[in-house]
Amino acid sequence: MALSADRKTNMKDGELIQLDVAASQTIYAGAMAAKNATGYTQPAADAANLVVMGRSEEYVDNSSGSDGDKTVLVRRKKAFKYKNSGTNAVDRTHIGSNIYVEDDETVASAGGTNSIVAGKCIGVDSDGVWVEI
Repeated sequence: MALSADRKTNMKDGELIQLDVAASQTIYAGAMAAKNATGYTQPAADAANLVVMGRSEEYVDNSSGSDGDKTVLVRRKKAFKYKNSGTNAVDRTHIGSNIYVEDDETVASAGGTNSIVAGKCIGVDSDGVWVEI
């Protein structure tokens, strides 16, 4: 039902979020972090059902833990510079377009087996690709 009076709507910052880490995963600071099909976070990869959430702000080792035993801080709503693929390089023609995950530090112009979107390309430098996540 639509509002008929003022409503106190709670708010939180969506730029830096804390996510539960998947079992048996190690996430390095600076890595693209992705949510898997069960809602837990792992390093981004060209793997089925992953959704890139942002850049890991810290190193988290949950390699001997279960789902959710550890959490990771992930920054979103920014542009991050990642390595450019040697196979499917991103170039200036891809600016403004979605680009894809090759691994947790590399992006590509074409989707791999699972076509996991890393984010939108907003620039290409000689040493990497700016990805808005």
